[in-house]
Amino acid sequence: MNRREVLQRVAMLMGGAISAPALLGVLNGCTPKPGTHWKPKSFAEAQGEVVAEVAEIMIPRTDTPGARDIGIPQFIDTMLAEAYTSEDRTRYVAGLSELDALAERTHGGKFMAVTSEQRVALVQSIQDEAAAAERKLTLSPAELRRPFILMTRELALLGFFTSEVGATQVLQYDRVPGAFHGCVPLAEAGNGKTWALETSTRF
Repeated sequence: MNRREVLQRVAMLMGGAISAPALLGVLNGCTPKPGTHWKPKSFAEAQGEVVAEVAEIMIPRTDTPGARDIGIPQFIDTMLAEAYTSEDRTRYVAGLSELDALAERTHGGKFMAVTSEQRVALVQSIQDEAAAAERKLTLSPAELRRPFILMTRELALLGFFTSEVGATQVLQYDRVPGAFHGCVPLAEAGNGKTWALETSTRF
């Protein structure tokens, strides 16, 4: 789909801004590529499992594929490696360690060792706290230094809506539209879903 449209939608979901590295990576054509064989470049393999689990909590499998199904963890890793600075990657990896430490303090085990309900609650709690703190800031996208949890959310949303699933199963898409109708109620024009403009060609 149209990438600028994706950026507008994700910016709204993120509270109004897309960070500069995420913006650059998506406009340069980075998209999720599902695959079973993946060796992370930006963090350790064990941390890759944490990234995958956090992304899946944010975009779970329902009647459409979840984050793991469409390659969101690999997308996050690629974006970090190719579009972010070493400082950003260091901050991201530090956030992964902090998540494990928080799980140990709260539930007596590392993040992947606690129950799924506890993992969901931890992710929701730190995401809400980080989002509330960011809303108090007045920074430009170039100045944003998002913490791990908001970087993951931003990249998961961008990856999802630039994937074939996001463009064709969640947003409305019609490769060959029919006759032009200048004014149609939204409920009649796609069951209330927003329309995607075009699909990505990089799958």
